[in-house]
Amino acid sequence: MIIRRRLTVGVGILLATLTAGLGSALPAAADETPTKASPKVELVLDVSGSMRTRDIDGQSRMTAAKQAFNEVLDAVPEQVQLGIRTLGADYPGDDRKVGCKDTKALYPVGPLDRTEAKTAVATLAPTGWTPIGPALLGAADDLEGGDSTRRIVLISDGEDTCGPLDPCEVARDIAARGIHLVIDTLGLVPNEKIRKQLTCIAEATGGTYTAVQHTDQLSGRVKQLVDRAAEPVVTPVATEGADSCTDAPKLKAGLYTDREKIGEHRWYRVEVLPGQELRASVSVFADRAVNNDYGTLLRAVTVHGREIVRGSESGTGRTDAISSGLRYPRPEQDDDDEEPVPETVCLQVSNSFSAPASVKTSPGMPVELTVDVVDGPDNAADVAAFGLGRGWWLLGVLVLTGLVAGLLTGWISRWRIAVWRTNR
Repeated sequence: MIIRRRLTVGVGILLATLTAGLGSALPAAADETPTKASPKVELVLDVSGSMRTRDIDGQSRMTAAKQAFNEVLDAVPEQVQLGIRTLGADYPGDDRKVGCKDTKALYPVGPLDRTEAKTAVATLAPTGWTPIGPALLGAADDLEGGDSTRRIVLISDGEDTCGPLDPCEVARDIAARGIHLVIDTLGLVPNEKIRKQLTCIAEATGGTYTAVQHTDQLSGRVKQLVDRAAEPVVTPVATEGADSCTDAPKLKAGLYTDREKIGEHRWYRVEVLPGQELRASVSVFADRAVNNDYGTLLRAVTVHGREIVRGSESGTGRTDAISSGLRYPRPEQDDDDEEPVPETVCLQVSNSFSAPASVKTSPGMPVELTVDVVDGPDNAADVAAFGLGRGWWLLGVLVLTGLVAGLLTGWISRWRIAVWRTNR
């Protein structure tokens, strides 16, 4: 009996221990949250023979690219899995069939070992062909797997030399896979044909094209793109601006895309409550040959046509995009007991691009419009007053200072004249 009781007690203790262990383990498992997949980036570098050319800050394109890569590798965020692929790095011969297969993963996509990656880049020397299409296909395969964001950054100084495989069609095929892969392109030569091809590749996947002619521009832009891969992805919403504010689409805070013809005006509407601040910015992308003088204008206007505030930017020479922005802090309403009444603000986007007669004007140039409505600053001034905003305070101070200075000057002058007459 004693033995049975001891066995019963022992079994009871064992079951209680197991139950307690399971009870403590289950909540722990339930509390675990799935970790976010690390973003993946692959840098695709053109190592073709033309990279020997010395036209970037007095050094060869290859040297500039290596220097930029070293700076980029030092700044890669810890959560980013990075890889490097080359094109035209190994085969120096004339056999086109062989040269167009010359692409390989120099450093596999994964956690970054900076020393190992830099050592691999240091071994590169300008060599062969420019198989951009095959390199993009290889990079897309390198980034497969998982549900993280994916980005290819292509740096090249020339056109693809391996037709009929069109790299633009390759980019479209990659986009059609639905794997959320973005291709950004950077061109090292200000050549219209190269620009056209690299722009087409980027636009096919929702990426960007950038022309760079200096080492710091190259490293800065690549760093920016790598950092962007680590940020939450914001998908722009397609919208269509109207010819007038009355018919304009009503926008909420977000990122929007549209198209605007050369010299066209597009209108949008945003509602702003008392005490809120409207922040808006616009970028117009020159995706075709345009003349050297250009500008963009972003205006905030009341529904009655009175201008509230504007932002504008202009330039001359070659450009790929021009941007402008504005801020409108709406003052708090006087009576806090009343229901806040939103004010409809009309946003007008205009451009002053021009182009040769041979350039097509349709479809319009890509437009990216960012709208944000946030809590405004305390005691925001009414910037609708002739667009001066808080400048009224400065203007008032200047007027008052001038008045006081004038009175003092007049009083001193009269006193000096009186003294002079007394001493005569």
